[in-house]
Amino acid sequence: MRMRIHRVRAAVASAVLLALAGVTGCTQQARGAPGDEVTRSAATSDPRAVFLDDGECGTRERRHFRQVPCDSERAVAQVIARHQGRQQDGPRCPARTDFVLRVDDQHQVGYACMRKLRPPHPGDPGRGGGPRTIAQDCVYTARKGQVKETACDGSGQHPPEYRITKIVPKRSGCPADTALYVDVGGSAPVGCARPYRG
Repeated sequence: MRMRIHRVRAAVASAVLLALAGVTGCTQQARGAPGDEVTRSAATSDPRAVFLDDGECGTRERRHFRQVPCDSERAVAQVIARHQGRQQDGPRCPARTDFVLRVDDQHQVGYACMRKLRPPHPGDPGRGGGPRTIAQDCVYTARKGQVKETACDGSGQHPPEYRITKIVPKRSGCPADTALYVDVGGSAPVGCARPYRG
């Protein structure tokens, strides 16, 4: 995920703006995988029922995501938060969300914050994925003025260069050894990062 960064050089902090496109540090478009859609299944045939409501589970079938009982062996992920409206206008998903699905059914448009039922969990700290950038995540320099998240254990395509140690509302809340400020969005938009040391 791409993020705006601010490097600290000498005693002067220079803001480096980033052209955000598509997926950003905390505003990832709602989706499970490229092309995923969600469809109403027989499990939610009641017209009053909310499709993929909070606590319900789903499974991926080809390019669709369907609701199934959580005790089904086909269930792969559970809804940990469900919101109406567009993701960019609504509440943020919980920090450990693995992926987000846009839900367009016959009654409403919304999004479901999904947590996989089995590991690996890309939304966990340091795992290199998920729709949000959180404390203990690692990033690498994708190009000048832009960093992207990567797995801290080195299992991703790019080795980690910085670890985000703290998420704060303002730069003044970052530790003195902060070497990089990462824009992660939300009410506490500053990620305090220092060089990755394992």
